[in-house]
Amino acid sequence: MAQAGARKGNWFAIWVTIAVVVALALVAVLVVTLNNQAAPKPLPTEVNPPSAANIDAETGAILVGEGEDRLDTYIDFMCPVCNQFEQVYGPEIEGLVDDGSITLGIHPISILDRASNGTHFSTRSANAAYCVAEADPDAALPFLQAMFENQPAEGSDGLSNNEILEIAAGVGVSGIDACVDDGTYAGFVTAMTAETPVQPGQSGIATPTIAVNGEVIANSQLPEPGSLATLFG
Repeated sequence: MAQAGARKGNWFAIWVTIAVVVALALVAVLVVTLNNQAAPKPLPTEVNPPSAANIDAETGAILVGEGEDRLDTYIDFMCPVCNQFEQVYGPEIEGLVDDGSITLGIHPISILDRASNGTHFSTRSANAAYCVAEADPDAALPFLQAMFENQPAEGSDGLSNNEILEIAAGVGVSGIDACVDDGTYAGFVTAMTAETPVQPGQSGIATPTIAVNGEVIANSQLPEPGSLATLFG
């Protein structure tokens, strides 16, 4: 009887040991999986300019409209002040584009990658803006508007690539998954960000930065909403 009890005890100990080993293995697999999911994919550094006719490869401007006067906006999709600028002046800018008064040059730049917990949201979203503009020039401005409508908070992880692709699909653009996921224009975004002009009175790059017919103005020079046309004389 004692021997039978000992055998049962041994088998119990063996099964407990096996269960512990399996549990530890599963925990290890889970930790590795979670770490792999959390680790952001390194962005390419190669400068690969877009080749679409509506994108100025020299300046990085996504061109919208065909007006004689030119308004350039340098924006970061995580910048809350850029979102405020869009809410205040966006409809008016769109109206000036639509009536043929101006050509809008959108410059998606990345100065707030530091504010997205290592996910490089500013660069990824700017890259996506080029992917969208290249695929469908008419969707460039609606994409900008939709991105600001869905703007993540500074200090958050930002939007995932899948969420960005959903926003692109919402403005009618699909088939750009590889462009977004591979960061095709990430190196170009970084290069263009470094070329962003400095506003009068600033010591470094800030967003939004506004240029009127090639001349950068201070944000304090912006007129009251509804009076943007006065910037062009």
